[in-house]
Amino acid sequence: MNPKPVILFETEGTYPYSGGGVSTWAHILCSELEEEVDFIILALTGLPFVKSRYPLTSNIKSIIHMPLWGSEEPVSDFTTGTPFSEHVLRKFHTNQSVIRTIFIPMFRDLIQRVLNPFQPAGEFGELIYGFWKYYQIFDYKVTLSSPLVWIEFKNQLRNKYQSHQGFLRQEEPKMIDVTFGMRWIYHFMIPLAAPIPRVSATHATLAGFPAIASIAAKFEYGTPMILTDHGIYIRERLVNVSQSDLSYFSKKLLVDLATFITRTVYHYADIIAPVTSVHTKWETDFGGDNDRINPIYNGVDTEKFYPHPKPKQTRNLPTVIAAAHVFPLKDIETMIRSCDYVRREIPDVQYILYGSLDIDKAYTLKCKQLVQQLKVQDHFTFGGFHDTPSLLFNEGDISILSSISEGFPYTVIESMSCGRPVVATDVGGVSEAIADCGIVCKPRDAISLADGVIKLLKDRELRNRLGEKARERILENYTITESVENYRNVYKQMHEQDHVPASSSIELDSVIKMLSNLEVYGASG
Repeated sequence: MNPKPVILFETEGTYPYSGGGVSTWAHILCSELEEEVDFIILALTGLPFVKSRYPLTSNIKSIIHMPLWGSEEPVSDFTTGTPFSEHVLRKFHTNQSVIRTIFIPMFRDLIQRVLNPFQPAGEFGELIYGFWKYYQIFDYKVTLSSPLVWIEFKNQLRNKYQSHQGFLRQEEPKMIDVTFGMRWIYHFMIPLAAPIPRVSATHATLAGFPAIASIAAKFEYGTPMILTDHGIYIRERLVNVSQSDLSYFSKKLLVDLATFITRTVYHYADIIAPVTSVHTKWETDFGGDNDRINPIYNGVDTEKFYPHPKPKQTRNLPTVIAAAHVFPLKDIETMIRSCDYVRREIPDVQYILYGSLDIDKAYTLKCKQLVQQLKVQDHFTFGGFHDTPSLLFNEGDISILSSISEGFPYTVIESMSCGRPVVATDVGGVSEAIADCGIVCKPRDAISLADGVIKLLKDRELRNRLGEKARERILENYTITESVENYRNVYKQMHEQDHVPASSSIELDSVIKMLSNLEVYGASG
């Protein structure tokens, strides 16, 4: 046994290739445990060409980078150590007979369950493992590009949406919906093709597709799994999908895929560690048991994030600081509208928003146009990326958060640690973090946000008193030391426990048949 834990750390769109709260948390965890825990990062990204935004610590032994889009041969991105000849052999072995006999029965079971994702989640895990075993021998792209798979997908949709089943005509999929649906399945399931190392534990940073590796590892090696819920993946998917202009069928398929994977992850996670107790209701509703849910709160480095005077450029200006990437879940439009109301009461107010402008360029343009439309360009500044997060909150008198969905946001506790009270929307664990040390408002309510800002900017005594209380609350409850210690204990426990593979308990016929057929190809393990 390795003398110290080795953790397969699973991320999506965050660490180490993008900034934000989840990446901040991940970097803190890897850095603080540099001498005690080794990590292998499994990182899902949108596209192949990305660079790390963080200096990687010595305990990050490797990165399995998995771009979901933009690769001609997806598997080649994360199997760079595999000889070219092996890729050729996999393609050669993946013929139509293999696909028809071994793959299609599992695929049929998968689509039936995705279209009805509230069936027993235990079977979902068996299917995920079955596909993972299949793709360790046969080629991912050749399989999913087969006409047999396309035909099976269409047949399952036809069976589901026959007119006598009571669906309205507008609910039935059109050909373009079917095409997009198969494309989504092809890309979202890419993690199934990844080889998985034997480790002490897996740690998924959301109840989504990166955790596919956790489920496969639990069946293959008996690897225990911890899940950290920052936001609630299924809730945020519901918000994003509902705001899209996709067809009814496409929206439903995306939500069903998210429900399928979320319920599977909650079912198989050994420890569900949300960053706030507020998440518990969602987690139990989607399959997590209360006895496996144990919140571990985010912690802030109070020696880096501490109060000091405003810099010269903002010293004599009433200043509101925001730290948020510009994309819809952060609801920057409401923040901008609040600025419009505030400047009528406080004519020299300044809002400074620090965060990426590149995540959703269309939304960023929409926000910039709103600034022009409301004529607040002299009051609202897009500051872009800030290379010293520990300094930015001290530029202002207060900070603001306008999100419509959050976990336990670092921007709130970092601002509090700097002695700056926060005006924030009541989402996720925000009110749990702030308590009586700031002002909590309704989401999507610009007037409520503005009233909170005006109240704090006009009342220096109140502002200073809440800032002092905020700093004390962080020191008492949300330090980095306590947060990291909790993860250290979980990793140690999982490293030392026996690992019993779950593959012996498989009951789904299509998976059992596939596993027995693999033996014919000398692939029994």
